[in-house]
Amino acid sequence: MAIQYRSEHDSVGERAIPKDVYYGVQSLRAAENFHITGLTMHPELINSIAEIKKASAITNLEIGLLDKRVADAIVHACDEIVSGKLHDAFIVDPIQGGAGTSLNMNANEVIANRAIELLGGEKGDYSLVNPNDHVNCGQSTNDVFPSAGKLAVLKLLNRAQVQLERLYQALMEKAEEFDDVLKMGRTQLQDAVPIRLGQEFRAYSQAVRRDISRFERAKDEMRCLNMGGTAVGTGINADERYLRRIVPNLCKVTGLDLIQAHDLIDATQNLDEFVAVSGTVKTCAVNLSKMSNDLRLMSSGPRCGFGEINLPPRQNGSSIMPGKVNPVIPEVVNQVAFNIMGNDLTITLAAEAGQLELNAFEPIIFWNLTHAVEFLTYAVNTLVDHCVVGITANRERCRDMVEHSVGIITALCPHVGYEKAAEVAKRAIATGASVRELILEEGLLDEAALDKILDPYSMTEPGISGRELLQR
Repeated sequence: MAIQYRSEHDSVGERAIPKDVYYGVQSLRAAENFHITGLTMHPELINSIAEIKKASAITNLEIGLLDKRVADAIVHACDEIVSGKLHDAFIVDPIQGGAGTSLNMNANEVIANRAIELLGGEKGDYSLVNPNDHVNCGQSTNDVFPSAGKLAVLKLLNRAQVQLERLYQALMEKAEEFDDVLKMGRTQLQDAVPIRLGQEFRAYSQAVRRDISRFERAKDEMRCLNMGGTAVGTGINADERYLRRIVPNLCKVTGLDLIQAHDLIDATQNLDEFVAVSGTVKTCAVNLSKMSNDLRLMSSGPRCGFGEINLPPRQNGSSIMPGKVNPVIPEVVNQVAFNIMGNDLTITLAAEAGQLELNAFEPIIFWNLTHAVEFLTYAVNTLVDHCVVGITANRERCRDMVEHSVGIITALCPHVGYEKAAEVAKRAIATGASVRELILEEGLLDEAALDKILDPYSMTEPGISGRELLQR
């Protein structure tokens, strides 16, 4: 069957548009201009811009700038988009020139055409519902697009926090489970002094706890919107009543706690909030990657590495080496972290590149930030379910390495002196004998004293020394 077309025009000229599509001429031009990623707009960005259009229609109805039938049709169309419908009509590339105008007009056209359809008209009959005069009433791309970006990131941060809370709880459970597992602590990958495996996992949990707190502060950065500022923050073409009502109505539509920026000009031209949030996400990625490095090291082996912990076996590790199992979950978390760090640099450069009253590079900021938060969320979920909850400790291996390490000599320094302790350490390294054996052989301490000094908790807790134990 031959495709039927309708004719639309804009300031550039006439275009034939497939008759049944919801997008219009400006969306089509943008889709033709920007073949960059070949991907679609993040669904939360689409939903957020629809929520803004809904709140604007409600506001314009309240102040008498929209007919009720038109406003109701726009609201209905927006509700359909938020429910997941019509997303395939958003055809513009996520990375686009024009500071987001292409997405804003794509939304205006899709909402207008669906509203026209609901009113019984034919798509493209903008005398019924006009993309600019009705759907975009009181707005500009320059307040709609950054506000939609903030709403999308805010929702994604909420989801990320849920997964970080799960990770925190899983790490705390492992900290309790491994509290009595004595192992060798290492600095610069060299034997240092004993530590309990549970203490290491508790330290990981505390880093995650700080990340959760940072995410809470980051959400505050995203709650402040420039809606009502229109083109440059001066509010041109926005009714004063609209200016006062739009953000409260958007709070009702989204269920989010939002505020209007005190200085709309500042909020339109400066994007430092996105840089701050990206930095928070990057910091979390750094913590996750460092922890993943540790998990890979401690599980290395299983015979010829550290072999202190076992990660859950998830899949075959080699097409040539039978029985090999790799730490694939920490590895994928590392890779997500590397990607987030790269995204952060892009966001930083794009925010800095703004000029005068507007930053034209918001599309690349939102593309990178929404995916950074989303990828982090998926990575944390994967880390919890497929790795952390299934970690087990090789208790005997950990204890054996402690007892055969020269690192425990540090605990003996207060009792035999630094110089003598250094001598014993050198002999232990040269001969392969344990520190315990050499101390007993030289008669420096008796076995009962050694047992007290080398008690796992006295060596791994501040505030209690081996000397105090001997005096008890």
